[in-house]
Amino acid sequence: MAYYIAEGAVVKGQVTMADGASVWYNATVRGDSEPIEIGRNSNIQDNAVVHVDLSHSVIIGDNVTIGHSAIVHGCTIGDNTLIGMGAIVLNGARIGKNCIIGAGALVTQGTDIPDGSLAFGSPAKVVRALTADEIEENHRNAMHYVEIARESLI
Repeated sequence: MAYYIAEGAVVKGQVTMADGASVWYNATVRGDSEPIEIGRNSNIQDNAVVHVDLSHSVIIGDNVTIGHSAIVHGCTIGDNTLIGMGAIVLNGARIGKNCIIGAGALVTQGTDIPDGSLAFGSPAKVVRALTADEIEENHRNAMHYVEIARESLI
């Protein structure tokens, strides 16, 4: 499986998707003025929006989950990170690897979330380090979407 784009999803412009990546129903990925890179085994779930801005590309690492209805705009997301449902990550933000951004959180422009952090709220604040179990769950979640995508191709 190279990658999977579900029916109704829109992927336009300068978008690169690695092996195992998936974009789900009604999600929009628009690399119209800058590039978007979606890493290996990463998933963009239903109704999420991934968009760039002038001089703000999007880099999504490997094994990343972008939750339902999240907005990822002009930012960098590290490997094995989960962006919760309805969360918003704005231009120039950098989310480290092995992080969870809680559902509904607002990561403001230029914010840096360190590796291994749980952050939530509006504006998002780091509340603690992730446990080893939470980091493993991020990976399991990403791999679950790889399997769902494979089944959808059958």
